[in-house]
Amino acid sequence: MNYKFGLMAVAATLATTAFSQTKWDLPAAYPANNFHSENLVQFAADVDKASGGKLKIQVHANASLFKANEIKRAVQGGQAPIGEVLLVNSENENPIYGADGIPFLATSYVEAKKLAIAQKPLLDKLLGAQGMKLLYTVAWPPQGIYVNKELASVADMRGLKWRAYSPATAKIAELIGAQPVTIQAAELSQALATGVVNSYMSSGSTGYDSKTYESIKYWYDTQAWLPKNAIIVNQKAFDALDKPTQEAVLKSAAAAEARGWKSSEEKNEWYAKALTEKGMKIMKPPPKLMADLKQVGAIMLADWEKKAGADGAAVIATFRKQ
Repeated sequence: MNYKFGLMAVAATLATTAFSQTKWDLPAAYPANNFHSENLVQFAADVDKASGGKLKIQVHANASLFKANEIKRAVQGGQAPIGEVLLVNSENENPIYGADGIPFLATSYVEAKKLAIAQKPLLDKLLGAQGMKLLYTVAWPPQGIYVNKELASVADMRGLKWRAYSPATAKIAELIGAQPVTIQAAELSQALATGVVNSYMSSGSTGYDSKTYESIKYWYDTQAWLPKNAIIVNQKAFDALDKPTQEAVLKSAAAAEARGWKSSEEKNEWYAKALTEKGMKIMKPPPKLMADLKQVGAIMLADWEKKAGADGAAVIATFRKQ
């Protein structure tokens, strides 16, 4: 009798273990219909399937759970086990986070991927020291200038009310004589509509998502840089998963990275067409404007290398060797 009950108890324990489920909230800063957010939802579905339902990830888009600049700290502190961050937002914490925000260092998807490979070992080290793990990164499309007037040179940008969303975009404002105003993606539509800002530098994706075409008519396709979003996980939360579930997360992350980069490149062309259809003029930057902007980029690279020291030099050297 005792033997029978013993077997039943073991069976019950095994059943509980087999069907125990972990739920993770994943805060993200961008709209639900943005390609990054859609990729996150697919990642969550892949994890669910690969883990046999053991790990459920709920994506909270559009800064609905934490604001963009709060997500990294939330993951580090364990308020959220996983999250999506824009790496350049953390440049003041360590220059390595801002490598992909240096204008005209990496200006194509091929170059952006090389920079991502060069950055990764140091990102792993930085995040690891803070109790976090990097799962994957995906680049935004190339950055251009949204502005409410035609530009011939950087001199025409003086005095603009310029949206700054990272240390690098604030530095650009300083160098071109614009007035920086800190605005995160979720607040951009309102800031444009109310005239808080009348210019900024970002991708076709942000311009479309924020309906910038309702307030601004020009987008200069400068292809200045391709910043990356990173999906980071709290190391303790990851370690608490059993080995098969960890493998499910890593496998799904690798698939999400490949899919995300592909989607970014495909969407880049789509956004340009969509913005044109909405009445925005996609402008080729005049030679003087490009020469001025590249000068700004050279100043910022030199400044970044000075701050980043040996680690920064290693990233740039690895990037240029590939």
